[in-house]
Amino acid sequence: AQLVASDIIRSGFTAMLDGRSPGADEWLEKLEAYGRDYMTLGAAKLQQELAGDLVVLQQRLEDPHLWSVAARLMTLFGKTIPGADGAKAVQWYKMAAAAADRSHEMETRVWVRGRAAIALGYEGACLPLAESFAEQAIEICDRPSLGRLNAVMGKAHAAAIRGDRSEALRLNQEGQRIFDLVGSCDQDSDYSVPEWRMAVFQSLLMARMGEEKKAAHSQDVASKNLPVSLPRFATHIEMHRGLMLARSGDYEGGVRYAEQALNELPVERHSLTLRMLLEEIKKTPTS
Repeated sequence: AQLVASDIIRSGFTAMLDGRSPGADEWLEKLEAYGRDYMTLGAAKLQQELAGDLVVLQQRLEDPHLWSVAARLMTLFGKTIPGADGAKAVQWYKMAAAAADRSHEMETRVWVRGRAAIALGYEGACLPLAESFAEQAIEICDRPSLGRLNAVMGKAHAAAIRGDRSEALRLNQEGQRIFDLVGSCDQDSDYSVPEWRMAVFQSLLMARMGEEKKAAHSQDVASKNLPVSLPRFATHIEMHRGLMLARSGDYEGGVRYAEQALNELPVERHSLTLRMLLEEIKKTPTS
């Protein structure tokens, strides 16, 4: 870890000393590239690349537009923090929200908080903070947006895990209404929510509540529309099926199904969220 940190700091200062720090347009291009990289790269590789660029970006924040870039990149960085260290991930989400506020860009302020809410809600981690981020996003702006969609679905997952079934279903309906207005055409960026990704959100939500028919429908929609270039998300769907099996009474079969799905995905494509899903399945109550 010390060697990695040393390399990151050295590369950042080398870039500044050589005058190779990207301009504003280049940072926007990097931001878009990271949105796509998130969908395919493993957490460790993405974290190292992001860390190096964040070191350089720190030196350019006299440009107010770059606070928006920094906020989104810090949110992605939070997604690479090990699930066992949830407190550090939350620290990054909080810093990202503060950076978004510094940018004065409403869309970024809502998106960063909404993304943190769905990240924590989907992972089943730090639920009070997931709900807090969601509520902040919803209060900032009442217009339909991808940030608001993420926030609502994050709250829905938190409600489902708490056992508030009626609230989870209500929020899912609200999320669907927002998605129908703002759903994305872009299929492979973390900054988008196309049909397959919305179905992934709903698949896990319904699996957590034992709504097997609704979960199966969402899984079919996700599988049908998921690009073949994104196998990690196909694994998400299989993990949801494992959770359904475990919840229906076949605990050992559900865990085995989920473990096999994760093992079939190359290790370099594993995400922290998938590992947390496996732990959730292993903790499924048995009668």
